[in-house]
Amino acid sequence: MGVVVVNPNGIRKPTTYFQASVASGTKFICLAGQVAVDEQGKLVGSGDLAAQTQQAYRNVHIALKALGASFADVAKLTVYAVDLSPDKMEPLLSGAMRASEELGFDYRRPVTLIGVAALAGPDYLVEVEALAIVS
Repeated sequence: MGVVVVNPNGIRKPTTYFQASVASGTKFICLAGQVAVDEQGKLVGSGDLAAQTQQAYRNVHIALKALGASFADVAKLTVYAVDLSPDKMEPLLSGAMRASEELGFDYRRPVTLIGVAALAGPDYLVEVEALAIVS
């Protein structure tokens, strides 16, 4: 495996994500932000942040697999959420966990969560991008 995730001593050790990763490998994969659309481009989970998060993580998983990688190879995630507030943390986490359970991967990676005013489409609530390293 080319990516090892860690929670370094001296800083908070969250249970829902890791603070850092150490990556080594020969192939660097950069995924564009994935939103809650299916293969036909149809929105999944209109108005439902958990469902949209699940689909966005599902799309990241599918793209990684197509490129010969998996979530274990993800060195960093960036999650953009529309009108981010503390009450949105539970559905964001729930959607990631549901995708993880459905597809058999560990969603916990180093992650930066960024609140935004809007995304590319007016019905998109979340977007997930990933950086992965494959040996």
